[in-house]
Amino acid sequence: MKTAACRRSALPLLVLLSSLLALSGCGTPTDSPGMRLDAAETLQLRSWVPPALKGQVVLASVSGGQPTGMFWGAKISNPALQEAIDESLRDLGLVPSAPGGGRYQLNVKLVELEQPMVGLDIKVAVTLEYSLLDKETEGKVAYQRRLRTLHTANFSEAMLDQNTRTRIASEAAVRKNVNVMVREWMAMSWN
Repeated sequence: MKTAACRRSALPLLVLLSSLLALSGCGTPTDSPGMRLDAAETLQLRSWVPPALKGQVVLASVSGGQPTGMFWGAKISNPALQEAIDESLRDLGLVPSAPGGGRYQLNVKLVELEQPMVGLDIKVAVTLEYSLLDKETEGKVAYQRRLRTLHTANFSEAMLDQNTRTRIASEAAVRKNVNVMVREWMAMSWN
């Protein structure tokens, strides 16, 4: 008698859990527009770009990313990260207008992406490694840093889909990372 009653009381819980899994079962890959600097950041930072950097930075390589799985997660792919960084640099006026131009070559590596498996508020940490090489001095390092940034996506941002919250937090963490890198460039002295 108790076994049948237990099965009946567990049935609604199983239906609820199955429904939640069905709603959040697909992977949600990050998107480059969500990772690039937004219009307000770009407008603010553009006025601080040193003249020696304007039109001088070429994004050479992006590595370390991985595609999002079909069923779970929100990974950062190399193409999406490359597009986000390249568009951010273009919006700031750092990319040369002519192909083959530019004094500096930027290489970016996604070193670490820390995402929780489950949670209501999703806190993501992204670590990117930047290496800016001066082509005029035979590849001398002009800037090299490993930056770690965090962002938390609240439950209210995507109540029914944890993967979407993870994507939102991942994109914002990358955007913050690029912002920090560019701000560090603005604080440096350039010849």
